[in-house]
Amino acid sequence: MAGLEAIAQFATAPCAVLATLGADGAPHLVPVVFAVHVPIDANATIYTAVDAKPKSTQRLRRLANIEGDSRVSLLVDHYTDEWAHLWWVRADGRAAVHHSGDAMATGYGLLRAKYPQYERIALNGPVITVEVTHWSSWQV
Repeated sequence: MAGLEAIAQFATAPCAVLATLGADGAPHLVPVVFAVHVPIDANATIYTAVDAKPKSTQRLRRLANIEGDSRVSLLVDHYTDEWAHLWWVRADGRAAVHHSGDAMATGYGLLRAKYPQYERIALNGPVITVEVTHWSSWQV
């Protein structure tokens, strides 16, 4: 389990890389914006959503992959030429895709609070939730 400092570094990062598994077992990675909710009495939940930014297709592989295999990882890393300040934090968990309901409303709210860009770009697609089952981290 990563410490609270590592989880805070993860939560405040501007973006992460989401890894899902295809039907053939091949990994699929995509950068995402995200928000983290850590209730006092439960494990963290990470939210990301499909927004109105242009995409090559509306049939996103990450959504199909999650519906086929809910195991996912999200990675946040910090690189700098000053290697004494390198770090990364990974959240492993189980994902679900939500097309309506409380999870969608919560995700939209958290994402709008973290990213002022959502004042101009619509959140109009499904929300992915990740129930974190394991944190890993490293720093120099």
